[in-house]
Parts: sequence; structure tokens; C-alpha cells
Amino acid sequence: MSEPFALLMSVYQGDHPVHFDKAFSSTVMAQSRPPAQVVLVQDGPVSPGLEGAIEGAIAKSPVPVRHHRIAQNAGLARALAEGLALSEHDIVARMDADDISLPERFAAQLPLIEGGLDLVGTGMLEFLDDDGSIVGRRVPRTEQAEIERYARFHDPFSHPTVVYRRSAVERAGGYEPLGLMEDYWLFARMIHAGARVGNLAEPLVMYRVGDGAYARRGGVAQWRSELQLQRALRRIGFTSRTQYLRNVAVRGTYRFVPEPIRRRAYRRLIARGSSVDHA
Repeated sequence: MSEPFALLMSVYQGDHPVHFDKAFSSTVMAQSRPPAQVVLVQDGPVSPGLEGAIEGAIAKSPVPVRHHRIAQNAGLARALAEGLALSEHDIVARMDADDISLPERFAAQLPLIEGGLDLVGTGMLEFLDDDGSIVGRRVPRTEQAEIERYARFHDPFSHPTVVYRRSAVERAGGYEPLGLMEDYWLFARMIHAGARVGNLAEPLVMYRVGDGAYARRGGVAQWRSELQLQRALRRIGFTSRTQYLRNVAVRGTYRFVPEPIRRRAYRRLIARGSSVDHA
């Protein structure tokens, strides 16, 4: 039996009005199986242009939109936690404010959730800001066992692609701030708590790659978030001591290599689904 679901989006001052409009339209109006509700969290003040785009999206939406404002920018974890609490449905789909969902995305994902999974992601196509050309493809692990193994080294889900049951998210403790890695931290805790998970290899979301996309994956701030995450994963027993040491060494080094090398390494090891040692 088909279940209704909510779409959860967060928008903040750094989002572009045109990108937001495309993200909203592709994930609400253009879907062969659209959401029954949209929860749109505005994380702090935004520009007049983005405010106008938000108002326009709400006005043209064929489904009810709950527009929730947070007075000052509080970060993604809090924005999504507050938005999740406003969902009228147990099934919730995530979407970022600058990506594009392909029309069959939810028609492909929802049957898997209705069939018993708690969390389902998809593959992604990377496209350039300027001309829309496809420059990469991210292929995720698809089966529970391989996702669980891979999760000890890297986030097995692309956050903008996931659909999950709110009840499973809540059982794992919900969104918690953790540097810049609140999504990986949530998904690891969901797996650790026994969530039934899966991915579709098919790319059903187009991920916008603008200037600095890979630069943001490096630097001291990312290293600190990485170390915080690895300590948290070890603390709850999600990773072994050997896995912890490997992750700190490999993933930590990745944060400090030059951007061109980081881009090639990511696309070879992560985006294309290459194997890693899970010892």
C-alpha cells in the first residue's frame, strides 16, 4: 500500500534563488510520485532574492508547505531536527536546496521503504554550475551487508538522496551536531541501532558541483570534524580500534592533500564505488 510522505528541505543565506527554485520544482512538481507535504526550514535570515524565491515556491506548490523559520542561523543539524519534528508523516525524503531530483526518484525509492527498509539512498550525477555538463557519477553500495562494511570507512549514503522513516531516525537519537558530518554520524547510528538500509545504484539526484566543492573537503576545520567523528564512532563501538586508526590516517591525510589530488582521489575511491580494506 502506498504511504504519503513529507519532503524535508533546509535553506540558508548561502543558497542561490535560482538553484533553490530548480531544486524545489524538481522534487515537488516534477515527480511522478510527489510528496504529500513539504517542510521547508529557513535557517536564519536570507537575501531578498531568496526570500522571493521561497515565497514563489510556496505559492505554486501543489502540496501544503510548512515554512518554518529559525531566527538566527543554527546549522544544518538543528534545522533538520526541527523540520523533522514538523513532518506529518513517518516517511520523510531529504533534498538540498541546490540539487535536482530526477522525475522517477520517489517512485523508485518509496516502494523499498514501504517494503520494509528504514533508509534508502540513490546514486548521483555531478554536474557543473556554469553549463550543466555531467562531470562525475557516484555509485553507492546497495546491499545491507556491504553498506554496513563500507560505513566503517566512509558515509555509505549521499545525504541529498535519502528517504527514511522518521521513527528509525528517532530511535537512533535523531540529528546531532557533529562538526560538518552530522549526516554520516546519523546514518552510522541508525545502522548501529539495527536499521534496515539500502541504496539504488541508479543516479536519481543531480548534485551541483560549483567552485570550491572539493576545496571545502579539506583544511583544518574539516580535519577537526573528521577527528571528532572518528572518536564518536569509536566511542559507541561502531568501529574497531584498527578501523579507527586506519580512518584517522587515511581520511585525515585526505583533508590536507592539494585540491586536484583530493578531487581525483574522491572520484576514484568514493564516487565510483571502489573497494577499500575494511579490516
